[in-house]
Amino acid sequence: MLVRREIVMEHPSFSNIGVTPLSNALGAEIDGVDLSQPLEKAQFEDIQKALCAYGAIGFRNQKLSHQNQIDFALRFGTLEVHPIVKGMEEYPEIIRMHKPAGKPASFGVGWHSDNSFFDKPSLGSIVYAETVPPVGGDTLFANQQLAYDMLSDGIKETLEGLIAIHSAKEAYTSPSALEKYDSDGPISYTKSDIIEDFIEHPVVIRHPVTGKKALYVNAMFTHHFKDWTMEESKPLLEFLCAHATREEFQCRFKWEKDSLLMWDNRIVQHAALNDYVDYDRTLYRVTVNGTKLN
Repeated sequence: MLVRREIVMEHPSFSNIGVTPLSNALGAEIDGVDLSQPLEKAQFEDIQKALCAYGAIGFRNQKLSHQNQIDFALRFGTLEVHPIVKGMEEYPEIIRMHKPAGKPASFGVGWHSDNSFFDKPSLGSIVYAETVPPVGGDTLFANQQLAYDMLSDGIKETLEGLIAIHSAKEAYTSPSALEKYDSDGPISYTKSDIIEDFIEHPVVIRHPVTGKKALYVNAMFTHHFKDWTMEESKPLLEFLCAHATREEFQCRFKWEKDSLLMWDNRIVQHAALNDYVDYDRTLYRVTVNGTKLN
């Protein structure tokens, strides 16, 4: 007889920040923080704890310069200069994600974990909103620790020790991606040999801080399972990718001007909604380098 698993999310206490959960599954908004100023050690430690606990954390009404955003990100580690997506000339660590009015969104659309095709995938991204549509353009997140927890014991046993192969090739050679190479459009790509790489990661990883297990496959970059054929991999991979983004594992973040959002890329997937074609949106993304996953 199968035992129904209930979603139970831990809510730790915080002394130096205000925290309002976004859903029963993950996500929180943080208040009582001015990210344009240097954070006290205790306050930053609470932000780190909130990130590990909630997976995605948002801050409203932040008046930030590009340097403010970089300085905050540097508290978490070194910053990435993306090998494919071009950064800003003055700030190569910052990707300006501009979607012009009248054009569909074509960057970050579809469920994924950022840069899972890296040997050391990104720790997380920190995104600041300059221009947002009056409606639409939200970002969805899905808790991959919950996704793992809610699997049956039988499939957990199947996944133990299983390795997945990740690749950027399909995502970065799609028709919409090819238009961005060496273009003068709102987002520009540069050719990189990294799209030919096939990178191995465990299907189930442990968070380096909490030790909690999380499912680590995504439809955008996970190609097949090691030592399995594509045909053999497809049914299980399709099931896992659909399971990982079930509605009950999700939260939604509504963008506002001067809001900043950070997520822990190791334990959440995210997807940008393409539902604001008539409007501009401009976000600035800084990404923190990660470590090898185990």
